[in-house]
Amino acid sequence: MRFTMTRRGALKWTAAGLLACGGVRPPTALAEDWVETHGLSSFGDLALPPDFKHFAYVKPDAPTGGLLSLQITATSGNQNFDTFDTLNIFSKKGDGAAGMSATFDALMSGNGDEPDSLYGLVARAVRYSPDKRSYRFLLRPEARFSDGSKLTAADVAFSLGVLKEKAHPTYSQLLSEVESVEAEAEDVVLARFIAGRSRDAHLVVGGMPIFSAAWWQGRDFDAATLEAPLGSGPYKVKTFEQGRFIEFALDPHYWGKDLPVNVGANNFQRLRFEYYRERQVAFEAFKAGAINFHQEYTSRIWANGYDFAAVKDGRITKEAVHNGAPTGSQGWYFNTRRDAFKDPRVREALGLCFDFEWTNKNVMYSSYKRVVSYFQNSAMESVGPPGADELAILEPLRGKVPDAAFGEPYAPPVSDGSGSDRALLRRANEMLLAAGCTREGGVLRLPSGAVFAIEFLDSSDVFQPHVAPFQQNLKKLGIDAHSRIVDAAQFKSRTENFDFDVVASAFGGASTPGAELRVFLSSASAAMVGSRNLPGVADPAVDALVEKIVHATTRAELNAACRALDRVLRAGHYWVPMWYNDDAWLAYWDAFSRPERQPKLGTGAPDTWWWDEEKAKKIGL
Repeated sequence: MRFTMTRRGALKWTAAGLLACGGVRPPTALAEDWVETHGLSSFGDLALPPDFKHFAYVKPDAPTGGLLSLQITATSGNQNFDTFDTLNIFSKKGDGAAGMSATFDALMSGNGDEPDSLYGLVARAVRYSPDKRSYRFLLRPEARFSDGSKLTAADVAFSLGVLKEKAHPTYSQLLSEVESVEAEAEDVVLARFIAGRSRDAHLVVGGMPIFSAAWWQGRDFDAATLEAPLGSGPYKVKTFEQGRFIEFALDPHYWGKDLPVNVGANNFQRLRFEYYRERQVAFEAFKAGAINFHQEYTSRIWANGYDFAAVKDGRITKEAVHNGAPTGSQGWYFNTRRDAFKDPRVREALGLCFDFEWTNKNVMYSSYKRVVSYFQNSAMESVGPPGADELAILEPLRGKVPDAAFGEPYAPPVSDGSGSDRALLRRANEMLLAAGCTREGGVLRLPSGAVFAIEFLDSSDVFQPHVAPFQQNLKKLGIDAHSRIVDAAQFKSRTENFDFDVVASAFGGASTPGAELRVFLSSASAAMVGSRNLPGVADPAVDALVEKIVHATTRAELNAACRALDRVLRAGHYWVPMWYNDDAWLAYWDAFSRPERQPKLGTGAPDTWWWDEEKAKKIGL
């Protein structure tokens, strides 16, 4: 299970950052001390001037054409990796189709070279009040929906209202600080925020999709639908077969194709997302050409699976591309809502039973590094004893957070690589007994007397080679550890209702964490059906640290607060951290070309690529 809440590229959404009080040139001073700017950023000047022509990592004259066919690799809202039954990906109901975000525009769009900036898309400029509680987004008069109807401030106000009141928690929680939204004029929308609003509340608004109020009149936003909602984005739904594929066509009349944020993007005439419930089946489809772009996540296949004819004769290219995006946090998460996992000593003990060193060598061809932090490979990762800036944040919480948070941050111990490190298993056993567990006839019992049983829930068997040795070590301690593989619909229902013991999940990293952490870690989200707080973290101290992050006004403050939170979460043992890779493993039929360089905060693949007709002809496509 992978979830992302990252920067909006050609096919993605964003919500992060704080308004910069300056740009490459000073914003325009207005009456009432309001300030006008062409973009928003978190902690400093915008990298691009008001008259920038395009992002630096695109080819501005890239040709348009061809087909990009691929699988969904990250989800948001109600989306599901394995199937879909609705084209409304923002509702709480149903399984949303891949690629639908490409049919909607937002007020602003992100730059892949900057960690926390947005520039005008539907909005040509933004004006903000001195107290930063009111923002006027000035809309482009040429903005249109795909049916030719005009996109107005009333549509923006409707969209933000329905997302706040009726959307999936992924979106509605992020909009909780919006006090009101109104259309002051046809091309001016005023958003007001509550007092004490978070640093990035206005950028959440800037990154949200815009719907047609007229189209939704008389329709139920909550209901699953296979009617494509009217959007204003570069693509329109062309055809689909429920649960099997969905294809989009580039809108030849797309109103925003020449905007600086869109130049060099949206280069494919057709986008097609194929659904396969088994990775091996998907890989066979790629080998046969049904998919022409594939990101590999299975080390065994990456090491040994690319010896077929199309690779050998050069029709398929295989390469590892460095990914400048922040490393996500992937692990097996304990459901602390259940009594068996409430004691952090128990959770730590269970984590000792996973032998990463053996797994990496014997299952993953030594291709990975161990995840240890919630902010891996960044200045937000805690390292060594806490510094003075971290202690200033942690000291008021002393006695409310684990004492371990004031020392070296917890990191999983390195095993002897045997697959069953006796010293670590002995240590785990001692911790379980100290936590009140008992053993009778080789069966471990919880302090309540119940047999200690753990079900690892998943919708795919892809992790079975990794989890089976983990479970064998747990069984050596007398724990009944087993896997339960269910279909996609049941998996989604069970995880959204927190009906699981342990589940594997990966959350995309963020360069500038903010309000989205409330979705993942707050006490409020722990009890909210459908939230992304899978482990059920419900700790006032964690809430306080999240708010420190949300309201940080400088990068230094943000980094210190994130490191403090990282220490507390790691000391809380909410997960068994898995692994990560600095590179993206890409394989594709050699029918694409790409810009000279990739974005600093990503690979650019395939968002900035284009179809190369000459290459395609050479390989028979």
